[in-house]
Amino acid sequence: MIKRFINTKDIDEADVVLVSAPYEKGTTLGKGTASGPKKIVECLDYQLDWFFPKFGLEPVNFIKTAHLNLKKIENFSPSKTLETIRENCKKILQKNKFLFILGGEHSVSIGYFQALAQKYNPKDVTILQIDAHCDLRKDDGDYMKNPSNLSHCTVMRYASEMGYPLVQVGIRTIYKEEYEYISDKKNNVKVFFWGKKIPTIDEILKSIKTKYVYISIDVDGFDPAHMPATGTPLAGGLEWWYGRELIEKIIDEKELVGADIVEVSPVRDSVLTEYGAAQLVYTMIAHKFRNKFK
Repeated sequence: MIKRFINTKDIDEADVVLVSAPYEKGTTLGKGTASGPKKIVECLDYQLDWFFPKFGLEPVNFIKTAHLNLKKIENFSPSKTLETIRENCKKILQKNKFLFILGGEHSVSIGYFQALAQKYNPKDVTILQIDAHCDLRKDDGDYMKNPSNLSHCTVMRYASEMGYPLVQVGIRTIYKEEYEYISDKKNNVKVFFWGKKIPTIDEILKSIKTKYVYISIDVDGFDPAHMPATGTPLAGGLEWWYGRELIEKIIDEKELVGADIVEVSPVRDSVLTEYGAAQLVYTMIAHKFRNKFK
């Protein structure tokens, strides 16, 4: 029998629910992120090697994973998309399942943040964001003729205004108004800019003051050598093994209550980005449920 990562159709018996959100109406440069979730799921189900030397076993054998594909949202308006994601996430969280969103563009995370805020006080959940961009704009009016406040560049502004503390890692470009926003201490945003000097993993860990953490990964936060297929790539970024270690340590030392991985924009003749995204999903879920292996 061929093994699958998605190994149950019943959300009620699942430990983890992957939610595919193939939406990209708010993208501004490269397109294709609507195809990202499907490619990540294909890699998870058919391509990964399951064995973890670190644990000496195959985590997939101990974890039940279901999948919900919100495929209709591709044709929805931004507000209808947000509502659909929020309500579906809310239902899954009410069942006390761990929910992992696969984007699509980064704005799909807003609906998850809103649903999560009905279960946890946002002030008690730090969002650890791996990204090349701060995504703290109020709207995209500085570069779009028809401005929208539901764009991939506004997702963390929503989160911050809801009360979530933010720790941003891998930032390599910033808009003037975003800089003004992070400079105001009351907004509770800690930014680790990426350049010649790279922070230690312990420095990042110490900046997370809450017990609970949500990890949001825009793949452009990684160096394009590792994650090239994305809509707004930037030179530099997290090296692969540094990023893996950072994610693993955060999950091992904090309580992970939610996660997303977004902005995978598949390209012809390369599966490096979607395969890497699938590896990160598997790694994060394995560490989240590591106590099941004992």
